Amino acid sequence: MKQAEFDGKGSCIRWTETPGAEPARVYVHGLGSVSAVYHAHIAARPELAGRRSLFVDLPGHGISDRPEHFGYTLEDHADALAAALDAAGLSGAELVAHSMGGSVAVVLAHRRPDLVSRLVLTEANLDPFPPPTAGSSSIHAYEEDAFVDGGHARVLEHVGPLWAATMRLADPRALHRSAVGLRHGSQPAVRSLLEELPIERVYLQGELSGELAGAEALEAAGVRVLTVAGAGHNVMFDNPDAFTAAVAGRS
Repeated sequence: MKQAEFDGKGSCIRWTETPGAEPARVYVHGLGSVSAVYHAHIAARPELAGRRSLFVDLPGHGISDRPEHFGYTLEDHADALAAALDAAGLSGAELVAHSMGGSVAVVLAHRRPDLVSRLVLTEANLDPFPPPTAGSSSIHAYEEDAFVDGGHARVLEHVGPLWAATMRLADPRALHRSAVGLRHGSQPAVRSLLEELPIERVYLQGELSGELAGAEALEAAGVRVLTVAGAGHNVMFDNPDAFTAAVAGRS
């Protein structure tokens, strides 16, 4: 396990990694998740063998610290992720990022273009204030203190065992602030940033999640939008073959 200080007060973002060739692949999880849980089985596939792979847990999640004073906005998470990549000595990395992690990855690529050469995004949140069906809505519905003082436990009972298994590891206050930051989005919006990036960009949309809004405009801007058959929000679990092919650049 490795770590890097990210807030000027001693708090650390942490990751595990496997050795291999550059450019490295950096796997970034979604809201209430853990990177290795969602991506280690993908990085271990023969099609992806031989590349350095980092599994980074964002602040407030997994093995990373969860300072109470931290804001947990998309920009805050992106800056913390940059600290990890800087400490790891990376440049031009490929970011494989899910859901909220995809939004963070886009913001990072905008703020620190030296760190990112390619994005593979899985159902990243592109727009502020998504519909009530979005996973962040059940968290955002609470005021922060109410979520910490019981809302977190109630949400865990209703999100299903897969998400609950990692969400219970996230700090409740950090989780709430991350959900609020995700729903507020970035300025400019993540979608606009993604369209303007001059790097290779792949966006994976699960077939079961419905059509991606604004897909034609994304494709016109050079983003490759792939609909993954038989998959919902967690494409890496629902169709690992298609997910691996996209990460490898073979789809």
